[in-house]
Amino acid sequence: MSMTPEERIAIMTKAINQAIKVMGDRFGSTEEDVARAIQGLKASMQTAPQEKPVPVGAATQA
Repeated sequence: MSMTPEERIAIMTKAINQAIKVMGDRFGSTEEDVARAIQGLKASMQTAPQEKPVPVGAATQA
């Protein structure tokens, strides 16, 4: 199942906001909160590999 760019942005935004909340609340956050925030950020940044366009002339240069 492929996500749309809007869905990816929504997931990343949620993960970033959670990380900011956890990192900003130094005394109210536990190590588990920090670990979950980091995992959320990592998961939100994993996207399906996309083909990169080959620059013009790159295929002919050796």
